[in-house]
Amino acid sequence: MKSEELIVKEYREFLDEKGFPCIGAKAALSRNHIQCIVLTHMACPAQDAEALQFIYNFVDEYRSSKDMYHSAAVIFKEPMNISENAFDQLLWQRLHSLSSLDKKNFQHDTRVDSDPASARYSFSLKGEAFFIVGLHAASNRKARQFKYPALIFNPHAEFEKLRAANRFIKMREVVRKRDVAYSGSVNPMLNDFNTASEVYQYSGKQYSSDWICPLSK
Repeated sequence: MKSEELIVKEYREFLDEKGFPCIGAKAALSRNHIQCIVLTHMACPAQDAEALQFIYNFVDEYRSSKDMYHSAAVIFKEPMNISENAFDQLLWQRLHSLSSLDKKNFQHDTRVDSDPASARYSFSLKGEAFFIVGLHAASNRKARQFKYPALIFNPHAEFEKLRAANRFIKMREVVRKRDVAYSGSVNPMLNDFNTASEVYQYSGKQYSSDWICPLSK
């Protein structure tokens, strides 16, 4: 089994690939604002507390920074051979567990909604809202096909700063054009904030119209 250092190196190389569409991730990479932790198995809750503390430490560092573009990656060594449905199930298990642990000490970020059905919802840890991106080898989206399953935590406040600076729409359109060039099609689950709940975008799976998010308020 590969070392944690090598897995982190492979993740950084994945983002650094020339055609990789997310310019925000590339900006975070170039600024050395990407933090990573490598855990054992995505199906195991034994390291949830360690993952949560990692995110808490990331939140503290992110909040103390005046720079833009920060990201935290929770990467799992196993299972490498995982179906899209299995990854989707494990993603919601891990997020539910992290949220349950977090609620013992922190309230949901008041800048967003705590109801996963709301168009203003964002996942929250330590009172900080996050947009989650799931990665795994069997994803239907090429931009999410990292060889190890991973959960990427992107601070929601950074998207709001881009909106306030009138930079978000332009950046979003650049990413979407790059994604079409990279993946060959438009992401069918892609929605804008305030139009539909962002939970539909977390795992990368295409959901049916009657799907209900497993997370609770």
